[in-house]
Amino acid sequence: MKLATIALDGAAVPALVRDEAVFPFASLAPDLPASIEALLAGGDAAMARLRRAADRAGEGIALADARLLAPLTRPSKLLGIGFNYSSHVEEVRAKGIPIPDLSNQIWFNKQVSAIAGPFDPIHLPASSEQLDYECELGIVIGRRCRHVSAADARKVISGYLVANDVSVRDWQLKAPTATLGKSFDTHAPIGPWITTADEVATPDDLAIRTLVDGAVVQDGRTSELVNGIDAMIAYLTQVMTLEPGDILLTGTPSGVAAGRNPPAWLREGQVVRVEIEGLGHIENRVVAEPLDQTSFIQ
Repeated sequence: MKLATIALDGAAVPALVRDEAVFPFASLAPDLPASIEALLAGGDAAMARLRRAADRAGEGIALADARLLAPLTRPSKLLGIGFNYSSHVEEVRAKGIPIPDLSNQIWFNKQVSAIAGPFDPIHLPASSEQLDYECELGIVIGRRCRHVSAADARKVISGYLVANDVSVRDWQLKAPTATLGKSFDTHAPIGPWITTADEVATPDDLAIRTLVDGAVVQDGRTSELVNGIDAMIAYLTQVMTLEPGDILLTGTPSGVAAGRNPPAWLREGQVVRVEIEGLGHIENRVVAEPLDQTSFIQ
């Protein structure tokens, strides 16, 4: 199944995407959850209700007429991992940057306030020109879990999505945590929906690429992962409980703007498209950070 959130009558509502049509949950059955977060929290029983309701679906909304929002807006965690594609490791090494011991996975927080919709604009910050892109496969956790073995890791995955780990490189380098440079508002566009795990046979061997203004700048496969999907979940859950709806970003292949000579930072007006085989694409235009948002109190 493809699980989306759409704008409908001024509200964000969960929906099922099928055959170029969108079916709001409320049109399928009155007892379905009111958000994708609630669906995931409901576990197998909620998913089973949705599958039964989907089998009775009538006429939906044309996908082309629907405005897709971020499928998840406030997960309890949005985590990213660094240096997790072999080609990107070599790219960074070629720039003379020391590579840490990759047997210790390099995780960072990306604040959930950075989440944006799959076709929303992304901001060129007022405080930096070093705006970069990173195509990434996102893992969506479906079960509350701790101390998960690598052998059991796939049991806790609800699905996968397309993500762009937009990065502000000078801010990223201000501190070892990288959190500030990864957490600007709008810098985590995700979507276009969650493709449930049962429909993704080989998440560890998918084509993934980034295009800027139609030109391919990153082109890789998830088979390049230094730490695979199972290893990532096993490593993280030694430390923390993962909750339904948590998103794990799994790294990026070579071709980032910072890796080029000279760096090819994103500019206002450019369009960044991230594609992952079988999962769809997201596409975001770079706009100047709105001045009326640079200072406000609510």
